[in-house]
Amino acid sequence: MFKKSISVFFIFSILGSICFAQKADALLNVKEAFRIESFLAANELKGRKTGTVEIDKAADFIADEFKKAGLNMYASLKTYKQTFVYARTKFLNAKAIIDTSKIEEANIIAITTDSVIKINELSNYTKILIGKSENLLKKAEEILGKEKNQLVLVNSFFANDFKKLKRFKRDAEKSGYSIIFVLSNNEAKKYEIEINNKVTETNYSNVIAVLPGKSKKDEFVVYSGHYDHLGTTKKPIQGDSIYNGANDDAAGTTAVIMLANYFAKLKNNERTLIFVAFTAEEIGGYGSQYFSKNINADKVVAMFNLEMIGTESKWGKNSAYITGFEKSDFGKILQRNLEGSAFHFEPDPYLKENLFYRSDNATLAALGVPAHTISTSKMDNEPNYHKLSDEIATLDMENMTEVIKAIALSSKTIVSGKDTPTRVEMVLD
Repeated sequence: MFKKSISVFFIFSILGSICFAQKADALLNVKEAFRIESFLAANELKGRKTGTVEIDKAADFIADEFKKAGLNMYASLKTYKQTFVYARTKFLNAKAIIDTSKIEEANIIAITTDSVIKINELSNYTKILIGKSENLLKKAEEILGKEKNQLVLVNSFFANDFKKLKRFKRDAEKSGYSIIFVLSNNEAKKYEIEINNKVTETNYSNVIAVLPGKSKKDEFVVYSGHYDHLGTTKKPIQGDSIYNGANDDAAGTTAVIMLANYFAKLKNNERTLIFVAFTAEEIGGYGSQYFSKNINADKVVAMFNLEMIGTESKWGKNSAYITGFEKSDFGKILQRNLEGSAFHFEPDPYLKENLFYRSDNATLAALGVPAHTISTSKMDNEPNYHKLSDEIATLDMENMTEVIKAIALSSKTIVSGKDTPTRVEMVLD
């Protein structure tokens, strides 16, 4: 009886796998991949540079695809767009008096997205000292991680290195807090500081959709890719000035849209599936960072980040690699689910490139999520990477479709709740 039960279970498992594969073949096809890819990589979108009218058109297209699939909006959003404010800050001038000492402008550095800062000892700022026995940049990173108003007095021992703190002065999401570094040995019992910047604010948008789970609604599986690219160049090459970004990462975004439609039609996900197209990956990963801040990472059981899957991998067709393979058993689960198929996933062969830390998976991975990037890009010899030649004509659409099918099939036990990948233990470099 026991042996017979195993046999019947085995037969039903095989039949279920065959049915799953047949549905993947029917719903995930080259024609659909080409339709989506052709829009996202079209010249009309002028390279989908963040902050342009053209990337807004791409966002509208993605949102419309999610709507046609019948997907829900994310959290409390009223649209499929998760919009946040991005600030570009240009320093104008600064002045400060610490106790009775006048501070030179060169010895004041503000990490802020505010146009005007005027503070004194009565202001809501935490005062911190960096002494000469400390590591300046390491301590500064620690301070920046606290995300609150802080006045940081840097010992004059670091006079020659103080300007290195400017590396932290980058464009960023509108923060609402400021961190001011001042090179001074004074105690700052009394102080007056004024800083003026020119700030340009732009709205950026991730595009997100949700397919609620059945029995495990509070456990999330994320499928993602970034839809921004490099835009255009002022110096055309042979008449071409558009970085179409067909592989980077219209290919990954195409996969996210196709998988959203696939699972929406399948309607068998026990866990909640979140499909997200990130913005601003090419200029610092700001879209995925914002998303990560606004989701409970403890509820995310896995993240499939899809990056450049439009060309053959180093192993040829029907193959792709997984970054951070050794950091969880995510990859092993995917491999197991593809046993008997022609497709195979491999560990990332380009470890020196630190790809695990360089894509939109990184922020959630830092929070413990088994968040991995799947790619086929030959990072030691990808001829069209970040070049004007990254156009749809250079993609292998049939192989790309097989990669998308493999992602769908290999994720089935995670989607069903049968498998839960181990958490990642890491800290962002």
